[in-house]
Amino acid sequence: MAVTQRPEIRPPYEAYARIMGVFGGGLALAGGVARLLDRDPRDQTWLDLATLSMASFKAARTIARDDVTSFIREPFVEGHPRESDQERPVQTGDMEQAMGELVTCSRCIGTWAAAGLATAQILAPRFGRMLTWTLAVAGVNDFLQAGFAAVTSKANDLEQA
Repeated sequence: MAVTQRPEIRPPYEAYARIMGVFGGGLALAGGVARLLDRDPRDQTWLDLATLSMASFKAARTIARDDVTSFIREPFVEGHPRESDQERPVQTGDMEQAMGELVTCSRCIGTWAAAGLATAQILAPRFGRMLTWTLAVAGVNDFLQAGFAAVTSKANDLEQA
């Protein structure tokens, strides 16, 4: 009896190229607008970088994993978008698959989140800073909650021993 194999779907390289073109073009456009508005990214400090790093982490995790953003992932995944461990990008070999890979990968979408937040800080400083600081504090809260849960769990384990 012959076993038939499903044809292997080629990675969506053209879609990846378009996504990267949009990313690069968007940053170039933002840089041009910043220049027209006489906004200089070099005015940012180490504190801005640290805050942007934590905010990017939180935004990426929220988009790629949280229930509240499952509507963003839903068109591009198979499985249950509200259960991130159950979802996986659709295997269509086109833009739909590439977008699914982007929105389910926290590292991948984190790059876009960082670019968006950095652009907001330069082009709309008040809004950008408020958004970045809010996400950064939420990210710190995530670490504190995880640390508290770990310490509590360890204390319970020691108490039962």
